[in-house]
This record gives sequence, structure tokens and C-alpha cells, in this order.
Amino acid sequence: MSKVLIVAEHLNGQLNSATARCVTCAKAINADSIDIVVLSDAPDAVAAQAAQIAGVGKVITLANAANAHPLAQVQAPQVAKLAAGYTHVFGPSTTFGKDLMPCIAALLGVAQVSDVMAVDGAHTFKRPIYAGNAIITVAAPTDQTVVATVRTASWPATGNGGNAAIEAGSVDAALPTHTRFVNLQQGKSDRPDLQSASKVVSGGRALGSADAFSIIYSLADKMGAAVGASRAAVDAGYVPNELQVGQTGKIISPELYIAIGISGAIQHLTGIKDAGTIVAINKDGDAPIFEIADYGLVGDLFQIVPELERAL
Repeated sequence: MSKVLIVAEHLNGQLNSATARCVTCAKAINADSIDIVVLSDAPDAVAAQAAQIAGVGKVITLANAANAHPLAQVQAPQVAKLAAGYTHVFGPSTTFGKDLMPCIAALLGVAQVSDVMAVDGAHTFKRPIYAGNAIITVAAPTDQTVVATVRTASWPATGNGGNAAIEAGSVDAALPTHTRFVNLQQGKSDRPDLQSASKVVSGGRALGSADAFSIIYSLADKMGAAVGASRAAVDAGYVPNELQVGQTGKIISPELYIAIGISGAIQHLTGIKDAGTIVAINKDGDAPIFEIADYGLVGDLFQIVPELERAL
């Protein structure tokens, strides 16, 4: 009998779609029950959104002033206590999940299964290694709680239509005092969220400067797309690291991905391989990005991009 507990990711009162993708993964193991836990200082609004996800049996809220900000060291002891009675604890392989889930696994004394991209059984999963160049099968011990991060790019989000019960939960967990929230630094933007957007326009080091990156923003705004960047562009200081796409950045699966001035390093390709359609613009016709692109334009990006924008 499999009982799955999913840790909800949310920010500013909005549930991240990564949570619904975790539900899809949980359904793949034929779980007997799927519950979601929402940790917050005021969890009601997020819990109501989680309760609408089809297939969710129960939403548990852990209301605590200490949960006002998602600190892994604060949330992990609470989830670990709540995990008693569950066979699986899932979280998304986002920045949030990669921070939190290893802490939960450590407190439970189990090894974490990372980046679950396919399910072969309740305790058998597939995950990528070597920057996605190989897929391995991992078998977790059947007598231990399975703690795993779900590769959100590999799973569609479960739709709404549910009406799960919402219960106020409580746990007796000692919360650490050595970790505290200072502030959250994030870019202000009306553009779609990079990890959940259906369209993404990314720029690379070939743009040459932060000022030149404005053509990426302009095209994205015209298309209603999110903005991404290669690691090289981030390291060069063109954009903040929250826009980085790739193995050491965000793993995404948009319907349309436009790579502009990006050569196609393996770590970047790892982050976009699940995209529906990939369009590459690069002056080097031998750039690796063209090997995986569905459509390629060889030429000067400073000429091609403005022409694309005018055509829209």
C-alpha cells in the first residue's frame, strides 16, 4: 500500500505548478492515497488551490509563523515528523525542492532519489545522469520511506477538478534557531515564470553585453514569453542567475524554446531537452545547438532577432 505525501511549493500565496507535476508522478506509482502538505504562516489560500488538483485525497496545512518563508532547515523537521505513516515523500526538482528534500531524507535516515523522470514500480525509478546523456534505473529499499525529487520537466501537470479535504495539521518538531530568513532577492517582472512558461526566449554569451540583452527581453515581451539565459551569459553578468537554464540552473519543458546566441553546451542542453519545439539562432552553423534544434537560423542575431520581432 503506497501513501504519498507531496510538499507544496508556493510563493506569495500562489501554488507553483510543479506541485501538480509531482501529483502526476505519484499517480504513476498507483498510490493508494496522495496528500499534499502546505507549510506557511497563512496556508489557507494555497491549500484551497492544492485541494483542486485532481486525485489529491487530502491537503494538510502546517500553519506556523516560522513557515512564513521557505527555509529548508525549518520546514524539513516538520515534514519529517509528518512523514510517519507515508511510504513516499515527493517534492519538485526545483530550487525549492533541491534545497528541502535532502534535509528531509537526512532526518529520516534514508537516501534520496533525485530527478525522477519515469516510474517502473513503487520503488523503482528512472533518472538521468551524466548531464542527461544516460538514464539509469534506481531501486529504493522497500522497507524505508522513499524521499524523492520529481523532475518536473518530465511530467505534465495534473489538471484541476478535485475537491480534497483540507485539514489543519500539527507536529511536535524542534525547529532550529541557527538559520533565519534575511531577505529575498528576486527580479520584478510581469513576464511568465521561467519554470512554468509555455514559451521561453533565451540569450547567450554571443550577445556581448547586458545592454545588448535588451533585444531578448523585447522579443520575449512581444511573444508573451519568459526569458532565460545560458550559464555563460549569467557568468558574464548579462543577467541574474535566476534566469539560468541548464543542469546547474533551471530544467524546463516549454512548448517553444528559442535559443539566441547559445552554442549548446551539454549542461545547457540538459535543461531544455524536454522542450516541445526548439529554435536556434547562431552565426556558427556548426554549433552543437543545431544538432537538437527543430529549426535553425544561421546568421547575425542582431539582424535576425529584430526582423523576427517585426514579423510578429
